[in-house]
Amino acid sequence: MVTELIVDVLPMALGIALSPFPVIPAIMLLLTPRAVPVSSAFVAGWLVGVAVATSAFVSLASVLDRADEQPGWVAWVRVAIGLALIALGVRQWLTRHARTESPAWMASLESATPGSAARLALLLSAANPKILLLAAAAGVTIGSAEPGLGVAVATVAVFTLLASVSVALPLVSYAAAGERVLGPLRRARDWLQANNAAVMAVVITVIGVLVLANGVQGL
Repeated sequence: MVTELIVDVLPMALGIALSPFPVIPAIMLLLTPRAVPVSSAFVAGWLVGVAVATSAFVSLASVLDRADEQPGWVAWVRVAIGLALIALGVRQWLTRHARTESPAWMASLESATPGSAARLALLLSAANPKILLLAAAAGVTIGSAEPGLGVAVATVAVFTLLASVSVALPLVSYAAAGERVLGPLRRARDWLQANNAAVMAVVITVIGVLVLANGVQGL
């Protein structure tokens, strides 16, 4: 059952993993004097944030499923989440050329501590509407399948790891190759900063269409 659930939530995990926004601070923290401690804390905070957000919706779906004899609510939730993701994606695409100042937290990364890096990761994961919608879609999918506790925990764990691959990759690359990867990481950061809005718009819209189609099929 774990394998089947992982296949079901894979699009949402890929949607989070392909989001360029959290990768930018993951790279920038490696360019600070305390690269490894703050980057490790950021990755840990991100993992916790995604896992907690997904688990919350797993629990909510399980409670609603037991309280509601009509299973059709799951399909309607997927439809609503899919439409919300599509709307976010379209809005992001239409405003992709808008010039905005860098967020204040980005300027503070140079002096980040492990604690502040972990808090930032929690904010960018569990409190980010785009990530939260994808985690909600995954959580509803898992919870509505009525898995046992062990299956639910295993599925959420795998989902979290898959969704966090891109955030962990810069740190893993640095650990493996040291400062040799800093040049390519800087170029990757610059490209992501320049194309973040467009990439995120496409990713969110595609995942939204998939979630919406899945919900419509269940009606």
